[in-house]
Amino acid sequence: MPFFAQLLIIIVAVKLAGHLSTRLKQPAVLGKLIAGLLIGPAVLGWVQPNDIIRELSQIGVLLLMFIAGLETDPADLRRNAVPSLAVGIGGILFPLLFGTLVGLSFDLDLTESVFLGLLLSATSVSITVQSLREMGKLKTRESSAILGAAVADDILVVILLAFMMSLTGGAQESIALIIGKKALFFLLITVIGLKLVKPFMDRASKLRVFEPVISAAIILCLSFAWLSESLGVAAIIGAYAAGLSLTPTRFAKEVAEKAEPVAYSVFVPAFFIQIGLGVSLDGLTEQTGLIVIMTLVAVLTKLVGSGLGAKLTGFSIRSSLAIGAGMVSRGEVALIIAAIGLDNGLLSPALFTAMVIVVLLTTLVTPPLLKWLFTTEDAGSREKLAG
Repeated sequence: MPFFAQLLIIIVAVKLAGHLSTRLKQPAVLGKLIAGLLIGPAVLGWVQPNDIIRELSQIGVLLLMFIAGLETDPADLRRNAVPSLAVGIGGILFPLLFGTLVGLSFDLDLTESVFLGLLLSATSVSITVQSLREMGKLKTRESSAILGAAVADDILVVILLAFMMSLTGGAQESIALIIGKKALFFLLITVIGLKLVKPFMDRASKLRVFEPVISAAIILCLSFAWLSESLGVAAIIGAYAAGLSLTPTRFAKEVAEKAEPVAYSVFVPAFFIQIGLGVSLDGLTEQTGLIVIMTLVAVLTKLVGSGLGAKLTGFSIRSSLAIGAGMVSRGEVALIIAAIGLDNGLLSPALFTAMVIVVLLTTLVTPPLLKWLFTTEDAGSREKLAG
């Protein structure tokens, strides 16, 4: 099937599935994720994984996080720095510990078991961001804590991964170098964001070309993403930082309005579909028990670990659970870690497939869980006001 026909199927499937999911009073993102499963190799086989869809998907997730940055108040992030760190640390310690114990209980060796725990410690908030946007919750205190925690989580997990790889002989860089590169990244984006972004946008807006403002903004998004990935930080963090750096400028509203059509027409649909395309149901019978238990552990350890971090820093129980739910999706970050494990012999092919399914299930469960918890929180707030 030619690629343009596959792209046609992707866009139609995502839009219809999102509409149907909304009609069923579920988050639209849930239907879009299920659409990827249905049209992919696991069920109908209409769309097959390929490099073009993968690259479109990568741009889609970068634009999602860029738009999230545009809609975030930097002052809220600063106010929630301590809760964010507590949420991030709690969301690593619990999955790391219990993931390791589950691995050992399934007779995996210590190295494999610890790697499983590390894999479950990862977080990707791209799906969470989309769900929060749909519910109108992206500018809440809980959302700021989740986004800040995602940055802390990314840094800590990569450092732990580097430490583990050094112990097993698979590391290519020293831990000191990895930490130094991350520190350099945050120094650079702070300086660029505060000193260079506004003058760059002012000059770019005066160019006599079609849509200079949104073009310049996308250049910033891709540049920040490239910089972050070059220095060992997830590209989505760079894209988010690019959006955040534009928030105080006079261009923020225009960029947000024009970035959404660019993102949601082609790139974001490819992102949702890509998640389901990598799923294969072959040979999963023997791994069913591990998949079920690992999925439960993956969900509960983020809910409890990240939720506990939020509760200890002043959030209510409902808000803490909602924040924990926002950290549940492992997404592309965990898939990258799993691929590293496979390449370095830390995961067997069968175990790799099982963990891909676990990552997908955590992604699928996040939107309805967020909707339920935020709806419960809103109901509780209304009861207090009524009382």
